[in-house]
Amino acid sequence: MRRRAVLVALTAGALVLGVPTAASAEGWGGWGWGGRGHHAPPTPAPTPDPEPIQSGAPVPVADGSAAPNLSFVEHFDTPAVVGQLGRAYADAWQPYPDGTSGIYAPSRTVSVHDGVMDVALGGAGTAGTFGSFAGAWGHVGGTFSVRAMATGGDGNGAAFMLWPTSNVWSDGEIDFPEGNFESTPYAFHHSMTPGREAERIQLDTGVSWRDWHTYTVSWDPGRSVTYSVDGRVLQTITEDVPTTPHRFMFQTGNWGASGHLLIDWVATSE
Repeated sequence: MRRRAVLVALTAGALVLGVPTAASAEGWGGWGWGGRGHHAPPTPAPTPDPEPIQSGAPVPVADGSAAPNLSFVEHFDTPAVVGQLGRAYADAWQPYPDGTSGIYAPSRTVSVHDGVMDVALGGAGTAGTFGSFAGAWGHVGGTFSVRAMATGGDGNGAAFMLWPTSNVWSDGEIDFPEGNFESTPYAFHHSMTPGREAERIQLDTGVSWRDWHTYTVSWDPGRSVTYSVDGRVLQTITEDVPTTPHRFMFQTGNWGASGHLLIDWVATSE
């Protein structure tokens, strides 16, 4: 069994419950996730909450790509049924409280089985921060990697991001990967000029959510941010590079078709 490394304690920070932007609303099929926070789109036709993939059922198998040796590595080896993830992974994932923004209900959507974190899509959204309560909000630079894929979920999507602990948008937003599941994931590197934060550099990964891929952000505070897929560098950006504490988190919406976002592992450094 793979050994889980525990996050090295960082500067303790208060739990931030503010909802960050997933600012590429255009890339998310017009979800209406613009401006300074998520906004619910027009009410779709009712869809039943999808059932999580049951343990023992076929799960798309990752190709064996190994997680990097960083301060925090979570392989999701310990099974956890829906509603129990917060207890089983208290040092690995901090979910948003159910009802946040009227979108998110992690206690109804997330389970762990067969070595993956399974985020059910359709009916309720999910959001949470990776890492321990004490350390997840103190990242100033480092490497942030996640290996993920999606099945179904057309019309829905995900945003993995580094969001400022200050909750001040102009402190910098780094989104990768982000996009609708039926399309290609992108990187979005946002402006840090107050009033112009929605402006960003957009990078096409050229891959599909339907296959396992490793997405990595390498952040050198004040100097550069490098975006990579499966070890292939998309671009190194040297403008609008954050210098303040951020957290590494993800969000999915509460609309679109049923499906599953699967996360094989997540790894971060200080």
